[in-house]
Order: sequence, then C-alpha cells, then structure tokens
Amino acid sequence: MSSATKASALDSVQIKDDAAGESLSQVVDRYAPLVKRIAHHLLLRMPASVQIDDLIQSGMIGLLEAAKKYDVSKGASFETYAGIRIRGSMLDEVRKGDWAPRSVHRKSRKVAEAIKAVEARTGKDARDQDIAKELDIGLDAYYAILQDASGSRLFSFDDVMEGDDSAIELAAGELPGPCDGLQRDTFKVHLAKAIDGLPEREKLVLALYYDEELNLKEIGEVIGVSESRVSQIHSQAAMRLRARLSDWN
Repeated sequence: MSSATKASALDSVQIKDDAAGESLSQVVDRYAPLVKRIAHHLLLRMPASVQIDDLIQSGMIGLLEAAKKYDVSKGASFETYAGIRIRGSMLDEVRKGDWAPRSVHRKSRKVAEAIKAVEARTGKDARDQDIAKELDIGLDAYYAILQDASGSRLFSFDDVMEGDDSAIELAAGELPGPCDGLQRDTFKVHLAKAIDGLPEREKLVLALYYDEELNLKEIGEVIGVSESRVSQIHSQAAMRLRARLSDWN
C-alpha cells in the first residue's frame, strides 16, 4: 500500500471524544508523545534485550486500535482508554518474543510446587533454604533459577495485577455480566489476601515496584541489596503467589 493510500485510509476514520472531529492520522500525531512516554516508562522495567523502538512501534499499533474502537458513549476519556491499549500492545509484543526457554518455565512451575508443598507441610512461609531442599538442589542453584525466571515473572505478575483485555473493556465502560464481575471481584479479594500474607521483604519489593514504580536498581538501594537480589526476591514473590493461588477457582 502506498503512503498516499495509507494516508487516505487514515483520514477516512474519525473518532469522537475530546479530540472530536480529528482524523485518525491527526489523533496519532496528537497522542504519539503518550506512546513514547509509556514506552520509556516500561523500558525501565524490561530486560536489556527489549529495545525502545520496538516498544514505540507496538505502542503505535495499540494507539491505532484504540482510535478505531473507542466509543465516547462508554464514559472513559480517550486518553485513558488509549493508554491501556498502548501499554497492552507493548506487553503483548514482548510476550510474543518470549526470551525464556521452556526449561525456565518448567523450573518455575517446580519452584511454585515446592513452595506449596513446604507451606502445606509446615504451615509457615517457605524459606529459601526450605525451597531449595524440597527441590533437592543447592541454594546457589535455586537462586540461579530465580534469576533466570526474573524477566518472565515480571510480565506474568503484571498480568495478574492488571488483567488483560477485560481491564481494557472495563476502562472503556463495557459492563461485564454479573458472573464475570463476581468472579473478577472474588479473585481480587483472594489476590489481595495472598499479597498481604507474603513475607515482609517480598511484600515490600512488590509495593515499591508496582505502587511506587521504582525500578529494580532503585529498590535495591532502598532495601540495601543488589539489583540481581531484588530480581530474585520479585521472582520468588510471584512464584509464592502462584503457589498460593493455584487452587483458586
């Protein structure tokens, strides 16, 4: 498709919101800074393999989708709706290029199962050495598993914390069915309870990362450990939550 044809296609689409009367191409120009802002914010929380240009490109696709699907009658502002779509598109693109081999995911599941077994047997938080013993490996090997899983754990925990398209539709004002809403609300209660029951250091790392939006290096400076150790703590917290929520229905 030629650039002229593309421009014509863009101009033929209109959205109605606080940018009423603007063509899609004008909306893209207007909200491009929003895409770049979200991309740079996410980059601080991504592995080194993720490039800013890739985030921006996928974010622009999310912006286009938002402009085409936005419905002002649903109540949410376009910027709010677009921001969720942009961020979701960026994370989706990174997930498609999952750098974690299957062995990493398999070991992560085994760690979650070990945590669940230890805590069921003892009734207490599973400590690092307890988990390593349950896995029949040394402590250094256990920490290596946590480090390998650190990148994929960040994304999976983002999924748990913020949801996927259901959150997007909610922000757009779509009303879910009563059963869907009840299930989501019930899960949030279980998740909040599970997070509140985490060991203090793990709970602090999650609070600093998700609530205060500090990156791993900044969190390390706050709690006095290395960036890699923060990454391990974050991974272990996510795996512990996975273990504690595995029976949720």
